[in-house]
Amino acid sequence: MLGVGQMRRREFLGVLGGATGLPLAAHGQQVAKLPTIGFLGQSTASAESQRVGAFLQRLRELGWIEGRTVAIEYRWAEGRNERFAEFAGEFVQLKVDVIATSGTASVVAAKQATSVIPIVFAAAGDPVGTGLVGSLARPGGNVTGLSTLATDLTGKRLELLREVVPGLSRVAVMANVGNPQAVLEMREVQATAPTLGLEVVTLEIRRSEDVARFFDALEGRADALLVVFDALVSTNRIRIGTLALGARLPTMHGNRDNVEVGGLISYGPNLPDLWRRGADLIDKILRGAKPADIPVEQPTKFDVVVNLITAKALRLTVPPTLLARADEVIE
Repeated sequence: MLGVGQMRRREFLGVLGGATGLPLAAHGQQVAKLPTIGFLGQSTASAESQRVGAFLQRLRELGWIEGRTVAIEYRWAEGRNERFAEFAGEFVQLKVDVIATSGTASVVAAKQATSVIPIVFAAAGDPVGTGLVGSLARPGGNVTGLSTLATDLTGKRLELLREVVPGLSRVAVMANVGNPQAVLEMREVQATAPTLGLEVVTLEIRRSEDVARFFDALEGRADALLVVFDALVSTNRIRIGTLALGARLPTMHGNRDNVEVGGLISYGPNLPDLWRRGADLIDKILRGAKPADIPVEQPTKFDVVVNLITAKALRLTVPPTLLARADEVIE
């Protein structure tokens, strides 16, 4: 038989448990039992907000509601490659059920941290060429995801630049040489540009501090700039846009985010769509599928985005034929 004091204490604990929707004693255990996704962000929460929003929305549609049916641990590397390894190690310590990320450098770091925890990349340029997977049809190992076909789109990006910049003859390439995928894309530009009658000026970056030095070294050497998209570029997208405008350089990007902050034009896969599809792959894995058996998928939606405000500032006239093909025009 309980005393009055014990009864009151039980009632009080019951109220506390009710306030959280879980029995008090089981509160910590219940959260711990939720399947956990380790989300390894390449750059910053603000830079990736559209992609994360699309990812979470699709997870909800599939029944994975953050905080209720799934837990998500977020880490943001802010474009610093050394942080990928640090955060991947944290996810291993936390024993997450799957790691979600994008970009070759972050996947490489996650792969080095674990050969057991499944890894899903929502976007990687050349997963076979950079050794992320054995083949697209049968990835093998603990990694699968979606390719962005980045190197395959190089020729199209150069052609679009040539359409919008009259008399284009010299193109500079900005690439983070600490990222193996960015190096592959830079080489593809070097191989493709001469077939279009273009000279290439390649200048390398490795850290945020290199961005301003890049533009100083580039002065007067190019008619336009092709920016190879990666985490470092995404983190510094506003600075790149400002410096390019200051140098009166039209820019081509692989991602619309850079065009929103002053870049001239972008052509590439729709990244929010890739993240939605990445959520589909994570759903399969959380329900028991093995990454080794899930083929790497290709993008199906490609966007041309043009910033007419930037075109006006650079005194460029975007051809009506190009505007008609654009998926989005910022004005």
